Amino acid sequence: MNFMTERRHSRLRGLGPALIGPVALLFSLWMPLPAVSQSFDVLIRGGTLIDGTGSAGRPADVGIRGDRIVAVGDLSRATADRVIEAAGLHVVPGFIDTHSHATWGLVQDDLRTAHALLAQGITTVLANPDGGGPSDLAEQRKILETPGVGVNVAPFVPHGGVRREVLGMQAREATPEELEKMRVLVRSGMDEGAFGLSSGLYYAPGSYAPTGEVAELAKIAGEYGGVYQSHIRDESDYTIGVVGAVDEVIDIARAAGVKGVVTHVKALGPRVWGASEDIVSHIEAARAEGLEIFADQYPYEASGTSITGALVPRWAQAGGGDALLARIEHPEDRARLVADMWENLDRRGGAERLVLQDGEYRGKTLAEVAEDRGTDAVETALTILKQGGTGLTSFNMEDADIHRFMTQPWMMTSSDGVLGRLGEGHPHPRDFGSFPRRIRKYVVEEGVGTLEGAIRSMTGLPAEVYEIADRGFLAEGHLADVVVFDLKRFRDVATYEDPHHFSEGVEYALVNGMLAIDEGRFTDALAGLVLRKGR
Repeated sequence: MNFMTERRHSRLRGLGPALIGPVALLFSLWMPLPAVSQSFDVLIRGGTLIDGTGSAGRPADVGIRGDRIVAVGDLSRATADRVIEAAGLHVVPGFIDTHSHATWGLVQDDLRTAHALLAQGITTVLANPDGGGPSDLAEQRKILETPGVGVNVAPFVPHGGVRREVLGMQAREATPEELEKMRVLVRSGMDEGAFGLSSGLYYAPGSYAPTGEVAELAKIAGEYGGVYQSHIRDESDYTIGVVGAVDEVIDIARAAGVKGVVTHVKALGPRVWGASEDIVSHIEAARAEGLEIFADQYPYEASGTSITGALVPRWAQAGGGDALLARIEHPEDRARLVADMWENLDRRGGAERLVLQDGEYRGKTLAEVAEDRGTDAVETALTILKQGGTGLTSFNMEDADIHRFMTQPWMMTSSDGVLGRLGEGHPHPRDFGSFPRRIRKYVVEEGVGTLEGAIRSMTGLPAEVYEIADRGFLAEGHLADVVVFDLKRFRDVATYEDPHHFSEGVEYALVNGMLAIDEGRFTDALAGLVLRKGR
């Protein structure tokens, strides 16, 4: 019953039983009422609303009280403590980043306000992806909530963190007793409100786990309605191949009875360019079978990882960092390691496609550093590893694959970004520009999909997939995560050559009803929450 109908019915109750029945019904429909002017804490007026469903944008106002959207529509007669005039601007749900490494920054006092995220329109991040992160989610929650964060955080239970807690970096199957210990840790994380299980089967120690182990742990997440999200075992032709690795996600989802998400999906390196066609076909077949399979994608042709992740084979990482350094010095192990690293370098298209992110050579390619040092690329990489390693920006994707993935109705948008400091290192520009780039480069400039479809991939779809309660849509009763941006100005400024720039074009951003960006300026509000699934 809406507000006006309730008022009419309350009048009828006061008139007594004589009017009960048909006459009362006619009276309630015909009795004119004086216009009532609603009042809100915040009123966003005159903008073009894109609500997250994929429907076309439309003129509509948004009224907010406290942390909730309480009215959407023509609110021209309403009043508010704060009126935001949004004429010429787009009003959308706050963006949900389904794959974010931002928690590293969100626990740093100078980064908690999450400026780099808010400038992209991001108001919620899914944390602990790739199987990475702590096994103790209660402790992580405590650190994030004290004194608070600028965006909402929805954590995963990280398979790699759980496995490391029980088995360390041992390259073997778990015993039944060890598997049970992992089950207990996963259940504890789900009890803490996690949104599912994440895995990084490409990385150590996740790569040491057989499919059955992961499926058993995904079943625990499934008991809570959680999702299984995976950095798949192979994005190229390292082991089982990229298509086989997508099939593994499908197999785990089927065995565990959960939704499966292939996170930051790609066809990595020239050897597998064009594999997007088979990947899409296999996911479509699984969905036709009745399985709920999805994917997310960041809108760049370069990926980001560490020099270890890109080039060092997993057998050499067994036992941890000290064991790897010992193998580098052991003649037989070193010979095998060097051969495998050359193969891995070829998979990624060569040393000229790898840009170092840290250290004295940051911003240079591995090929350039090797030339400067007078050694070959692999010997240079081994030296860098002994000095502590570095992050890499790896140019390894093809436009045709990017476009084919991007236009699928089950594709969400992510960043895979790290919440870093401006001026620190030479990061991948996705840290600062993923979501505006998805709209500016692909929708506006290249016509890949529609604006409404792109917004859905960032809002309503991830909210549905991960069951993030009352977020992802602009609708009455939903939480007031709202972004107002100028489409003419909304763009990523960070580039591969010069990544240290916030995105532009967000005029207002509200997190749980509080203004985090106001007239284009950060307020430094710590309005974010560490979310619990179902609450």
